[in-house]
Amino acid sequence: MKVIDILRVKGGTLYTVSPDQPLAEAVTTMAELDVGSLVVMEHGDLVGMLTFREVIAAIVKNGGSVGTTLVRSVMDDHPLTCTPETEIDEVRRMMLGRHARYMPVLNGRTLNGVISFYDVAKAVVDSQDFENRMLKAYIRDWPLEDEPAPESKL
Repeated sequence: MKVIDILRVKGGTLYTVSPDQPLAEAVTTMAELDVGSLVVMEHGDLVGMLTFREVIAAIVKNGGSVGTTLVRSVMDDHPLTCTPETEIDEVRRMMLGRHARYMPVLNGRTLNGVISFYDVAKAVVDSQDFENRMLKAYIRDWPLEDEPAPESKL
């Protein structure tokens, strides 16, 4: 299974923010859209990711408020990325290795979407459920073996 399979199911809705936008506006956007991340775009290029992790760290650092902080000063400016052709197992390893919950999907320099660790986990579980159902159906339809030959009385 590949990232493109997740994007087909999930769709391509993207939520972005500018690096020079106030963090307070970005947080409001995240709350209104009920999303845990925003892709930071500048001049059509991906320049970072803003997740609830960076937001919370900024709030703690600023004594409990976002103040006049800009997105640029708190965003992850080197987010993990993948391509639509990346295998899900590789994405899982990458996300676990960096404790990343969100990963932008780039096709060249074009942003195709963002996948979350939830999306990856759901795809894996769905795939395993399908395989499990197929195996159970196969076992249920297992052909009976012929009756054993009677023993000879020699």
